[in-house]
Amino acid sequence: LKLFVIILLIMFIGQDIEAQEQNRQQIADSTYARIMGDTTSNLYQCDPEFMKIMDNFIYGDVYHFNDVLTDRQRELITLVALTANQDMSGISEHTKAALNVGVTPVEIKETIYQCTPYMGLSKASMALDAVNFAFANAGISVPLESQSTVTEDTRYNDGLEIQVRFFGEGMRNAHANAPEGQKHISDYLSAMCFGDFYTRKGLDLKDRELLTFCMLSALGGCEPQVKAHISGNLNAGNNKETLIAAITQALPFIGYPRTLNAIACINEICK
Repeated sequence: LKLFVIILLIMFIGQDIEAQEQNRQQIADSTYARIMGDTTSNLYQCDPEFMKIMDNFIYGDVYHFNDVLTDRQRELITLVALTANQDMSGISEHTKAALNVGVTPVEIKETIYQCTPYMGLSKASMALDAVNFAFANAGISVPLESQSTVTEDTRYNDGLEIQVRFFGEGMRNAHANAPEGQKHISDYLSAMCFGDFYTRKGLDLKDRELLTFCMLSALGGCEPQVKAHISGNLNAGNNKETLIAAITQALPFIGYPRTLNAIACINEICK
């Protein structure tokens, strides 16, 4: 009798696990179809097991982790992570996915522009090529309307004001206190990083700061800057829950080591 009961339990447990896996697969398939549309990859033919694992993880586990992020935010974070990895085909696919969920062409372009001071001109340029390719396939004409708000005379002061907003009044002294021969870097940071990019229209400062946190986390080895921009995010209005949700969204594309490093930084700053 005991053996019979054990066998029944094993059967019921097995059926329950199978049902859970089928439900997870259905959720992932439904989410993928809604977000990605008819986007396909050769990997579905060549490595179907790999793609099943990844799709179930991205569109089953990660996408339904919580409802803190909107679909718009999820796709912009994904584009940032793919830019860090220089995944050109992924950028084109997720540009289309972003358009599918209502992200505007301007928001997509501004997300890649925002990567420039953190990832460098080459990575941003390559990503823009992939975005433009997707835009052409979608019938979107470029160049888009200018989003710049600064002039050569205002970019430094406007950028510095944003630095002060995020990182405090001490930023005004950072230039004066910079070592001789290095002051130009502080000037560039205010004028170019914050002046040329943060001041642009198309994304608000709260979005730009959240995406910057994701950029730095995706690059790896930038923990001092990650911590600084966690503080910047808190000052911009993003809380710990949002930061955890954002790095969770980036996880499938940046891997566990960089994700865990970012979470350690979040836990250190958000006490």
